Amino acid sequence: MKLHIGGETIKEGWKILNISQKPGVDYMGDISDLSIFDDDSFSEIYASHVFEHVPQANVLETLKGIRRILKPEGKFYVSVPDLDVLCHTFISPIASFDTKFHVMRMMFGGQTDPHDFHFFGWNKQFLFEFLIQAGFTDAQQVESFGLFNDTSDYKPYGFNISLNVIAW
Repeated sequence: MKLHIGGETIKEGWKILNISQKPGVDYMGDISDLSIFDDDSFSEIYASHVFEHVPQANVLETLKGIRRILKPEGKFYVSVPDLDVLCHTFISPIASFDTKFHVMRMMFGGQTDPHDFHFFGWNKQFLFEFLIQAGFTDAQQVESFGLFNDTSDYKPYGFNISLNVIAW
């Protein structure tokens, strides 16, 4: 089995876990509590722009939960807004008000519903360190996963604002 956390798009071979009940959602729940799943349940786990919604105090335990339900040879695909890229864009002297406001919303969440708040600003150093602490043995940054049409490939200003990593 493969698990898409936070997903909405039905794709053959993938089960969907989402915090909201929507068409196609197989499991309703929060990424921070994966107790409904047995150890070593999934060969692949995908989470695009979900981890920034996890409170800082829960990040390590949440990643350990992901590792627990992932098979030993499994892969974890994680995409988060790249705080380094967002900061660089925000402080650019040529960035307009609209650009800065949009980037600020990517940093802190759109805040359009109770779940759309960001609690953690991720960059490569933070993500790799937390993955290792959670029990992953290695990780690799990639330009794109090519799995789903989502924010992992979001390029509002001609460059990707996401940090895309495969961990195992």
